[in-house]
Amino acid sequence: MGGKHSKMDPMEVEVPELQNQLNRDLYLKPYEREFKRRYACFLDYLERVKEDCDLDTFTTSYKTFGIHIEEDGSVRCLEWAPGAKQLYLAGDFNDWNRESTPYKKLEYGKWELVIPPNNDGSPVVKHLSEVKIVVENHHGEKLDRISPWASYVVQPPKEEGVTFKQRIWNPVDNVYKFKHAKVSRPSSLRIYECHVGIATSEYKVGTYQEFKDKMLDRIVDLGYNTIQLMAVMEHAYYASFGYQVTSFYAASSRFGTPEDLKELVDIAHSKGLYVMLDVVHSHASKNVLDGLNNFDGTNACFFHDGPKGDHPTWGSRLFNYSEYEVLRFLLSNLRWYTEEYNFDGFRFDGVTSMLYHSRGAQGFSGHYDEYFGLNVDTDALVYLMLANYTLHKFYPECVTIAEDVSGMPSTCRPVGEGGLGFDYRLAMAIPDTWIKLLKEVKDDDWDMANIVHTLTNRRWMEKTVAYAESHDQALVGDKTVAFWLMDKEMYSHMSTMSDPSLVIDRGIALHKMIRLITHGLGGEAYLNFIGNEFGHPEWLDFPRDGNHSSYHYARRQWNLVDDPSLKYKFLNNFDRSMNKLESKYGWLSSNPGYVSLKHQDDKVIAFERSNLLFVFNFHPTKSFTDYKLGLDLNGSLKIVLNSDDSEFGGHCRIDNSIEYPTGNGQWNGRQNHIFLYLPSRTAIVLTTSDRKQ
Repeated sequence: MGGKHSKMDPMEVEVPELQNQLNRDLYLKPYEREFKRRYACFLDYLERVKEDCDLDTFTTSYKTFGIHIEEDGSVRCLEWAPGAKQLYLAGDFNDWNRESTPYKKLEYGKWELVIPPNNDGSPVVKHLSEVKIVVENHHGEKLDRISPWASYVVQPPKEEGVTFKQRIWNPVDNVYKFKHAKVSRPSSLRIYECHVGIATSEYKVGTYQEFKDKMLDRIVDLGYNTIQLMAVMEHAYYASFGYQVTSFYAASSRFGTPEDLKELVDIAHSKGLYVMLDVVHSHASKNVLDGLNNFDGTNACFFHDGPKGDHPTWGSRLFNYSEYEVLRFLLSNLRWYTEEYNFDGFRFDGVTSMLYHSRGAQGFSGHYDEYFGLNVDTDALVYLMLANYTLHKFYPECVTIAEDVSGMPSTCRPVGEGGLGFDYRLAMAIPDTWIKLLKEVKDDDWDMANIVHTLTNRRWMEKTVAYAESHDQALVGDKTVAFWLMDKEMYSHMSTMSDPSLVIDRGIALHKMIRLITHGLGGEAYLNFIGNEFGHPEWLDFPRDGNHSSYHYARRQWNLVDDPSLKYKFLNNFDRSMNKLESKYGWLSSNPGYVSLKHQDDKVIAFERSNLLFVFNFHPTKSFTDYKLGLDLNGSLKIVLNSDDSEFGGHCRIDNSIEYPTGNGQWNGRQNHIFLYLPSRTAIVLTTSDRKQ
């Protein structure tokens, strides 16, 4: 079922709302035929599903595929292994006999096995039984494999090797039952990107239970309303950060049991947190014994054969999205995490790699030919359309986010418009800009116009998740924003009793300003990586051979922010206040900010958004009295957030009790004007009202 060549004439295909998109951006008009071709391919895929079954059944195939213990005690197994000569099931239930329990071959490369119950009605295969699928290839070799649909795999003790083992998860006791309703999608997404394993301050792998008990209240207190859990899909190599997935249906057992994860999600819902999963459908681990690779004894099966099936940079396998059974596997995977674990939404990793045959290894100039030419991988693109269509059809409250650096038009428009159907895309240029400035440009030379351009350069009516830094900037080999700013003196001058430090003063001031302007101007959602809100020092490095399996950098040092004698608390306080202010005024869910000033010499930026006036003075030394700014707000303004306050580690140079009346008369293209005191390296937010309007 190749998506590239639709049975339909593209120009005869009706894309229900395509005209809306073409009217918004007239430069898309020359690509109308390509939009229709893509949509025709999408319809072809849907039609193929309907010929077999309905979409609901197709996308919940985890109910039939894999190994299941039925209510009557029978064990039912179903696998897709088109290249295999024969399949067997072996395990502790049959004393690891590799030939005594064969599968029966069905049509279309499927294999079925039914094991009757014991005489007493109990299943032959018990809860936590270890099993392997034995694949006999056409050379007569018998190969040990884990079911692609395995819901629980565990790492053996070190003395038994490193290959993960499949165990049957079918508990009778202590089955977790969800108690709390799922959370509706927030109008303003304030996302806390987190990793369960590193969420502990101890030198170990953290657990789902510890995260539930110790992290959720901390996240809520900071004003985030969404958590994005990373590295949940099982990955044999911990240091891959979860991006070399081996078992797509298994929640990582290194953090606890499936029931533990269910409880974490449920308790998060009880606290009003929307829960997203970082999903990796862009590639898969090359592992054979405990991964999908060579599952049926061939180099193909779930993946493209030959060079097309290998990612040249990531050293991983690439899915064949035109294969019907691959679609079944991946679409059902999304519904599995929604139905089984109650996840609310998904952040799709590696979308740029999926969308282009170059796997994103190119520069993007922004010319539309790059997005509608032969370099686009239609099969992967249509898979993403199907994924978003399916999720939004069955779960209207689901949010999907694309990790795409290319900026393909219509990525965040509905499938009915010919778009990919995502709700948001990550603004990946923003953190790159901040890191480049901190790394290469003197403070005096920061380009205000370029900062504003980077923060506002997004497609109209395609929502963006803004962030100053994510996990990418925290990894070893790079530095966090705080570390770029203050690494020279973070170990000696972060005490409130330390001698004054220009490095630390600058770092704390700019850390707050960078975050606030990104939050206020950069998008329609905001993201922060765990610990960066308080300026977590150093980088993130998982235990591996290169660091002698050390956990020193694979943890979060909560003691730093919880110690009242250290200055990390100031950044934490500011992050909390910034989020609480957004919760009150809702600027993320309002129209983009209107920038009235970006003054290069003064290093001043001002913009209005959601009945608020944001003003930033990035100048390293100059403060301004009676600085005239234009605005459309009218009345008497008062400060509702001031980065120079003492609770944020500032110097208290501004009296927050003062009200600032607006004057009639245009300035900077706005109807009114105002005079403000703007100390150096300070940001303030003002409003005419203390309530959301």
